[in-house]
Order: sequence, then C-alpha cells, then structure tokens
Amino acid sequence: GVWSDTVSRKWPLVIGHGFLAAGMALTGLVTAFPLIMLTQVLWGLGWAFSGGADVAWLTDELNQPERIARVLTARARWELTGGATGMVAFGVLGWAISLATAVIVSGAAMALLGLFVAARFTEKNFIPTTARRWRASRSIFQRGLALAHRDFEIRLVFCATLIINAAGVIAWLFPKQLILLGFPHGLVLWYTALGILSSALGFIALRLVEARLDGRVVAPRIYAYSCFIGVLGLIVLASAPDAIAFTVTRAISVIWVNERTTSNVRATMHSFLSQAETIGEILGGFMLAAIAEAAGISSALITSAVLIACTGVIVARHARRTSTS
Repeated sequence: GVWSDTVSRKWPLVIGHGFLAAGMALTGLVTAFPLIMLTQVLWGLGWAFSGGADVAWLTDELNQPERIARVLTARARWELTGGATGMVAFGVLGWAISLATAVIVSGAAMALLGLFVAARFTEKNFIPTTARRWRASRSIFQRGLALAHRDFEIRLVFCATLIINAAGVIAWLFPKQLILLGFPHGLVLWYTALGILSSALGFIALRLVEARLDGRVVAPRIYAYSCFIGVLGLIVLASAPDAIAFTVTRAISVIWVNERTTSNVRATMHSFLSQAETIGEILGGFMLAAIAEAAGISSALITSAVLIACTGVIVARHARRTSTS
C-alpha cells in the first residue's frame, strides 16, 4: 500500500496479477504439501500488491467523488458475477478434461489479465514521488497510522472488519456441515450450486445497497443490517452469511474507509483494511477450528453467529449516535 502511494498505483496491480497467476498455475502442477504452501504464499503476495492499489487507482482515475461509492458497489457485483461464471466454466473444464488443467488454465487467464492491465490501464491523476522515496514512503506510512489513530470511524471499520473476518472463517467448515446435514453424494455439485446461489443473493443485496448509498450515515446502517441478516442466514442455512453479511460488509467497509481517506495515503489505508481482514482470519481460523474440534461444528457456527451479531450491535449503536448528533 505504501509503495502504491509512493511510486505507482498501476504497476503494483500488474505485479499482483503476476503473483496470482503463478500461484494459481502452480496449484495445478504440484502435489507435495511444501509446494502447495508455496502456491499459497504466492497468492498472498499477489493480494498484498493489488490490495489497496486497485481502489486507490480507480478513485484517482475516475476523479468523481460523488460517483465512487456506487462504482465500488458495482465493482463488487461484477466480482460476484465473475465468481459464479468461473465456478461454472472451470467446473465444466475440470469435469471434461481434468481438475489440474482447469486450475492451470485459470492461472494463464490471470496472467493475460495482468498483461491487459499493463497495456490498457492509464495513470493520469497520480503524481509519483521521484526523490528520496524511502523517506517519502516512511512519511506516508506514518501519516496513514496517524489518520487511523485520530479517526474513530476508520478504527471502527478496522475493528468490525477484524471480527467479521474472524467469524467468516466458518465458511471453511460449510462442506463438512453439508455432509452432517445429510446432503446426497456429489458434494462438489451441491457446494457449487450453493456458491452460485450465494453469489446471486449477494448480487441482489449489493444492487439494493447501491440504490441507497446517499449520505455518510447510510454506510454504518447498511453494515449493521447486513450483520443481522448474516446471523439469521447462519442459523437457517450455513452458506447464507457469505451471500450477504460478508459480501456487503466487505463492500461497505471499502467505501467507508475510502470516503474518509485522502489521496496521498489512500492505498496505505486500504492496505491496513486488508491487514485487519487477514488478522481476523488468522485469529478466527485457530479459534473456530479449536471449538469445532472440541465441541462440534454446531458450536463453532453459534460462536460465529455471536461474533457477527456483536459486530452488528456495535456498528448500529454508532449509526444511531451519528444520526441523532
């Protein structure tokens, strides 16, 4: 994120696509566990380079603050559309040829996308630092920390993001839960169907959100409502939180932080947001896995629901105070 605010927003995106392409393609080529771990490191590097740079690049190049929230929401909808399309396309390819081939082809497609970004993306509204870049980078990092420290709403988003992503790790247990619920054989087909259904529900939810993004008070309200709907979905159907709670809260958190961030530290602040997500996943992964192992998946699901509900209550209280002040 600091590099994106110092040198370029476009080229970290290109490099990020390269790492993602390598990680995806290698996943289809290796079977030894240490090499599989390496592919995940490549994935992590790819997201580290692109996370923050993408939103900062889009915000600067569009240069229309009144439109950016709706554009970012539309971007999240396109992500869901691409995900659902990929499930079907690569699923058919894996069934017709082989799973490894489908994974390798997906990596090649990511590499081509990186080349497209390099060739076609412009960078007209960003002025890079040309001298003493190390000092400038350190200054940008310090300004980002200062902004996060003094802005209560940004801190609130970071904390809420950490908790939501800790609870969201429960999605890793959904396939096992489907087995325990007695779903018929062919679990991959069922899980794919639920994934497409989740994407469709998320698409609809984001479309409704996009129509209501007027005024700063709206963001925390939508965030809180999404948490409560996610709790209900977690109780009724184990894949519903992915569709609404995690999809909408992710989009709202990006918009929320983006509105309260200045251009000179924008990518850095979004990088902090990504780190909050990652820390939440690490903490939640160990915690929910330990609970599932000791007390069963149902107890882990209940814990996840409680975490999401608590986050919704915290954000809702802030939204109420904001609307009355």
